[in-house]
Amino acid sequence: MRLIHTSDWHLGHTLREQSRAEEHDAFLAWLLDQLDDADALLIAGDVFDSANPTSGAQRRFFRFLAEARRRRPRLDVVIIGGNHDSAARLDAPRPLLDHAGVRMVGGVPRRPDRSLDLDRLGVPLHGPDGQVAAWVAAVPFLRPSDLPRVEAGDPLVAGVEAVYRQVLDHLRAQRAPGQALLAMGHCYLADTALSEQSERKILGGNQHALPASLFPDDVAYVALGHLHLAQPVGRSGVRYSGSPLPLSMAEATYQHQVLQVDLDGPDLVAVTPLLAPRPVEILRLPEGGPLPVDAVLKRLGALPLRDPGAPHWQRPFLEVAVAVESSQPDLRARIEAALEGRSPRLVSLRVLRLREDSSLADALPRADLQSLDPEAVFERLWEARNSGPVPDRLRASFHELVDGLAARGD
Repeated sequence: MRLIHTSDWHLGHTLREQSRAEEHDAFLAWLLDQLDDADALLIAGDVFDSANPTSGAQRRFFRFLAEARRRRPRLDVVIIGGNHDSAARLDAPRPLLDHAGVRMVGGVPRRPDRSLDLDRLGVPLHGPDGQVAAWVAAVPFLRPSDLPRVEAGDPLVAGVEAVYRQVLDHLRAQRAPGQALLAMGHCYLADTALSEQSERKILGGNQHALPASLFPDDVAYVALGHLHLAQPVGRSGVRYSGSPLPLSMAEATYQHQVLQVDLDGPDLVAVTPLLAPRPVEILRLPEGGPLPVDAVLKRLGALPLRDPGAPHWQRPFLEVAVAVESSQPDLRARIEAALEGRSPRLVSLRVLRLREDSSLADALPRADLQSLDPEAVFERLWEARNSGPVPDRLRASFHELVDGLAARGD
């Protein structure tokens, strides 16, 4: 059977207040074409950019599901919630989605006695002949409150391991010979590469990185979400698909993609990256780092002129880095004047202030408030007032507070 693995769509995302709606439309139209030969679609969390997504983002999501079902009536679709998603919001249309053959697991489902609903967390996938060919442990993003109490080891890591162990054991007990065992997750694994600016730390902070051994060797493929850079972890069958669009200027050089996964019975045969289209270019000038104002203005003057017939949303995103020796209140106005009539649109201006006795190589970046992650601000404030790192329990409480504010749209 053939699977398509994708994650981290972040529908509703804006890049420095610039809408990404048309870019998402282009990606979803392209993704529909990739499903022509697929038996299942696995979406590993962060469907939306916010726990309180806009009506446009929700409409885009449900329109995609409806078109996928129309074009591929037998396609299995499995979706798990991510740390940016509202579990309750994703689960709300569950009865309707179940009827349409879409398995949505926004939050951890439980039975009346509060035990895990293992039947809901374990999903059968069907091969080209319509028979069950695989079982997938569809485990959504796990918050500290979702985890069982474990006495030994790190309580967060051990709690996640316990959840996966229960679900995988349940699936092992019911799968037939020749059927593959798969898993999904939205989490942070150890020994991985992070995006510089756009990923929110999860599960008590990235010091609580989960080991890849969380997934035993009999799990043929693990479809992961959360990290925006596509990458394997430990072995070929444990993969982050990455985000399909760059979600920060730092992701300009990533090869954004979805993954095509081929299985033969219980065995993984191949994982093939399918490079997603990038309808909007990202430019970072100067390429080698910040330069003095006059040198930057010269480079901006060489940028291509704007095509008056091209839509605004297709104009390249531009980040400009400038080094200055003293305050220049009119700097942004000069940059924008140099870009008048040019194709790129300015979305980020980074200013490096040089000390009077320093050289360019000694420059230290001034913090751009828009680019700071809330957790980074929290950590800096803690370190300024206390000794040692942020306690794990306090960090977990901070995450719950941030998620609660996001759910309210604050």
